[in-house]
Amino acid sequence: MENEDLSLKAQKRRERQAGPSSALHDAEALESEDHDIGFCGWTLVLLSLILMIVTLPLSIWMCIKIVKEYERAIIFRLGRLLRGGAKGPGLFFILPCTDSFINVDMRTITFDIPPQEVLTKDSVTVSVDGVVYYRVQNATLAVANITNADAATRLLAQTTLRNVLGTKNLAEILSDREEIAHSMQSTLDDATDDWGIKVERVEIKDVKLPLQLQRAMAAEAEATREARAKVIAAEGEMNASRALKEASLVIAESPSALQLRYLQTLNTIAAEKNSTIIFPLPLEMMQGFIKR
Repeated sequence: MENEDLSLKAQKRRERQAGPSSALHDAEALESEDHDIGFCGWTLVLLSLILMIVTLPLSIWMCIKIVKEYERAIIFRLGRLLRGGAKGPGLFFILPCTDSFINVDMRTITFDIPPQEVLTKDSVTVSVDGVVYYRVQNATLAVANITNADAATRLLAQTTLRNVLGTKNLAEILSDREEIAHSMQSTLDDATDDWGIKVERVEIKDVKLPLQLQRAMAAEAEATREARAKVIAAEGEMNASRALKEASLVIAESPSALQLRYLQTLNTIAAEKNSTIIFPLPLEMMQGFIKR
């Protein structure tokens, strides 16, 4: 089984590397040749052509159709794809009774992925939503290979988001959004290649955590900040004590420096406009009066 899965993945990778040529080959394989409609089919086509000629010029309004620049028309003749691929933009011709056509919009389409409740690898429930940008690359495959390419792409995006996030833990989801979006884009592009869809971009919009988990993470962050603040304060006190030690050694070498420090302190106190000023006097000044 593992060998078969590896071979299928390798085959899919080779098909992706083939690029637009592979999709073009698939589209050509779907197109039916004119002789496949058989004798009855040719008879009906001939009768339809005669009817169109007889009812001219009224039938001309039913035979000529117009598609816009961003659209392509897929024509079915008696239920079979008409040879030549998608028509447009501009004018194209159909037979009124035997031909029908479907318009396909080739512009980029955007849709939101609804919030998905996902259980991460470390057993945490999170709600994640996103946005997907895609466009129809091959109109023939988008019509012939799938009923509703838009609905299928939307459902596939939801399941892909669940599958990708289920292999990640909470820290990876919060920090590696670009990697997750790129992985989703690659997976969706591979899965929708057979539908003629090209996934251009995938973005993760928001990751919502449970309220209790938010409180726990906030408490953890606050505790971390408080511990860091205490460490910084302790380092500041240690540096201040070292500076005070060096200052005391300098003052001890010169006694007059202590008197200058007293005067500087007095100047600082006077600038604060306090009513009470305490001015320390050295005991050496009082020794002369005591001896007398």
